[in-house]
Amino acid sequence: MEKVEEIIDLGDLDERFYAIVGRGDENLKLFSQLFGVKVLARGTEIRIRGEEEKVQNMSRFIREILKEFAKGPLSSGEVRERAKAFVKGTTEVVSPDAEEVVLITYRKKAIVPKTENQRIYVREIREKDIVFGIGPAGTGKTYLAVAMALALMKENKVSKIILTRPAVEAGEKLGYLPGTIAEKVDPYLRPLYDALYDMVGYDKTAYMLEKNIIEIAPLAFMRGRTLNDAFIILDEAQNSTREQMKMFLTRIGFGSKVVITGDITQIDLPRKEDSGLVEAIKVLKGVEGIGFVQFGREDVVRHPIVARIIKAYEEYEKKQGAGQEKGKRSRKQTSEQNSPQSP
Repeated sequence: MEKVEEIIDLGDLDERFYAIVGRGDENLKLFSQLFGVKVLARGTEIRIRGEEEKVQNMSRFIREILKEFAKGPLSSGEVRERAKAFVKGTTEVVSPDAEEVVLITYRKKAIVPKTENQRIYVREIREKDIVFGIGPAGTGKTYLAVAMALALMKENKVSKIILTRPAVEAGEKLGYLPGTIAEKVDPYLRPLYDALYDMVGYDKTAYMLEKNIIEIAPLAFMRGRTLNDAFIILDEAQNSTREQMKMFLTRIGFGSKVVITGDITQIDLPRKEDSGLVEAIKVLKGVEGIGFVQFGREDVVRHPIVARIIKAYEEYEKKQGAGQEKGKRSRKQTSEQNSPQSP
């Protein structure tokens, strides 16, 4: 089939240009895969080459995304997500509905769910008392949970935000480390802090911590408390023990919401079967008021290579598992052949 080329001039090497092209042309590489065309940037121009129908499809996407920039800025990550949605069958790039906006940050940026599973996750958090967000890194589990916590606080539906995480590397024996409780557990809660800084800024985050509106609490220190009118986030829950998970879930008081996030492929406990998250998934499935959202690599909203890394590990682990099973069968057959036959 005859190849055609179309050139779209973006006009300036501005924020819009770099958001579309991506750092190191990472977006253009993704567009090439998604649309089945060759995409290059030359100066301020984007050159699209390939089969006519595919080139027209890619060109239509670029022109639609340019219309979106007239309404407000987009990040390179948001452009990537719009491209994926476009290719999956959306005939035009749709700007987020007001109902989809979770939070407007202090920089006036709208935080919206970018994938179908993220939309389900936000809806479940709104409707359920306890929600488990399970899946690989980079799927927005923690970030959206923090955004929802701030949004519900803004709506006066909760009066406090509690962030907690198991400190496995310190063996939960934080008393021996120097500093206050906050300073001891800070390194383990850094992703939660980063999300807060991104959404409300450093000064407001510091103020909310000082006034105890946001509280940090290592998981082991939650014992004996009842948590009312709070939004509680348990991050990295795969590293909680069975006892810790049960203790945590029974701390929940009236008017509270809980989001529990984790990745069951990243358990750091000595024995994976001791994970409180793994047990909770089995025990609490089907319990009224509790929601479960499973994220996959298609939900990864970090650098595109993260999704490819996750896929590579999944395939490797599948092969390893198949190899181990084959080895067990082989050893069993050998054992049976070598065992003495009864007369």
